[in-house]
Amino acid sequence: MGDTDPNDPIAVALELERLRGTLEAGFARVDGSLALLVQRSDQTDKQLADHEKRLDSLERSRWPLASVGVLAALTTAAVAVVELSSR
Repeated sequence: MGDTDPNDPIAVALELERLRGTLEAGFARVDGSLALLVQRSDQTDKQLADHEKRLDSLERSRWPLASVGVLAALTTAAVAVVELSSR
């Protein structure tokens, strides 16, 4: 708009309309980016909740293994004592 009068109301209105379009496009792009970030955050939250649930189930099922190990060791020791005492 180099050869038009900057005080011309029509030129000002056209320039304002052009700026409005540019701002709308920019806001749409930012809105899309924010929606993508929210979606990724929701997916991350779901994965974190799933991992927490799986970890809790592993922790619950882990304690019997130690008890079984101790019982097996005690049984082995008892069998060894019985065999040694029978000789």
